[in-house]
Amino acid sequence: MMLSALGVIGAILMAGAAPQSKTRTAPPPPPFQGVYQPQGVDEIGLWKVDDENESKLSNSRAVIHDEALTAYVKNVLCSAVGNDRCNSVRVYIVREPSFNATMSPNGTMRVFSGLLLRVRSEAELAAVLGHEFGHFERRHTLERFKAQRRGTDLLSWAAVLSSFNNNPYARRSFDDLELSVYGSLLRFNRDNEREADLVGLGYLNVSALRPQAAARVWQNLMAETEASAVAKGMKRPRFDRVAYFASHPPEGERAAYLGALALPEAADRPDGADRYRQAMGPWTPVFLKDQIGLNDFGGSEYLINSLASDGWTSTLWFHRGELFRARGGQRDLVHAADFYSQAIALDPLYADAYRGLGLAMIKTARPTEGRAALARYLELKPEADDRAMIELTTASLN
Repeated sequence: MMLSALGVIGAILMAGAAPQSKTRTAPPPPPFQGVYQPQGVDEIGLWKVDDENESKLSNSRAVIHDEALTAYVKNVLCSAVGNDRCNSVRVYIVREPSFNATMSPNGTMRVFSGLLLRVRSEAELAAVLGHEFGHFERRHTLERFKAQRRGTDLLSWAAVLSSFNNNPYARRSFDDLELSVYGSLLRFNRDNEREADLVGLGYLNVSALRPQAAARVWQNLMAETEASAVAKGMKRPRFDRVAYFASHPPEGERAAYLGALALPEAADRPDGADRYRQAMGPWTPVFLKDQIGLNDFGGSEYLINSLASDGWTSTLWFHRGELFRARGGQRDLVHAADFYSQAIALDPLYADAYRGLGLAMIKTARPTEGRAALARYLELKPEADDRAMIELTTASLN
């Protein structure tokens, strides 16, 4: 099955990733055969390990215990893969600002908050969750475990045999074999990822959501990565090359075949962007704060500007101010003060915006205005945890 699936992707790539293909799309999922149970010693062992890990995860402080948010994300998954398949999955939202989601063999799905910050619609989220479910349904973890065991067994025997031979060519042959085995394992991982992409897109093609969103996920991620690199003064990244140690296909390749294999007739389907924005609303400030804490100015600014494509809100202006104030250059502080002011103009009771405004003004030689802003902050938030620090700061200005 993997060979035929990869053959479809290969045909797309050989054809120059023509996005207008009308003859090939990701195939629909096979009929649901019921929730499978672990089979064989290896799989039973993997499930036991994951059962123990899930018990720890469920009580972890890293998990966001918000029933409404978790239920919403689970519903998005169900809308893609169907309720019958979806019932075998337990979703956990992990407060971690990176772009990621994982799926364990026993049905544990971890969705990182950084992923929720980056996708813009239910269709985009469903594309990623469907991909993860594809790993689960095709038992990729078990396949990788067996492949790694075969590879390391081979290397172990080769090491023993080469140790009996003092010929330097024997050592060189072992080094070549080692390189070949690790390369094969990494290529195997990349093929698993391609197959999961194809399975996930197959779910999306037969769902009520727009499958073209899958390619958009990777297009947005490439744009963010490039913005991050430019801000750091680094070379523009290449998205069309496979590094030796890469565990996933390059983003450019994924965007190309996902766009080409999406059902063309489904391009007018809804993507659920409004519902997604509403569901994420209470958590967006928290996710933005975590993102800014990554100290990735270019990536964070790209994300804030992307979120603002639907209109600037007081929350977005505030966090843009926080981003610039965190970088701390004098021009940054001037810009930050302006962004805080924009937030206050939209929400005059935004206490934390007055705090940021006051601190930015004090550092840009505007102590009188800064003191007034901080006084307003304490007036709006009299129980502020940092009240003593703010009062000390304003007192030092006298």
